[in-house]
Amino acid sequence: MTKIESRITVNPRQCGGRPCIRGMRIRVIDVLDLLASGLSAEDVLEELPDLESEDITACLRYASRRLDHPVLAA
Repeated sequence: MTKIESRITVNPRQCGGRPCIRGMRIRVIDVLDLLASGLSAEDVLEELPDLESEDITACLRYASRRLDHPVLAA
């Protein structure tokens, strides 16, 4: 298992190797999808009670870092 940040983990044997939160079966994309659908961070915490507010911050930071790369146009 690889740790990204201190809260995001990647385990090839869990959730198809997708990034999860603290080794649980809650994927980063699940949290991001809930936020994108209009839920507040507080709503997400109610929906997924095993999460902590720092987990939501870690998901957003993880997504931001994954997208922060140059795109070369030909």
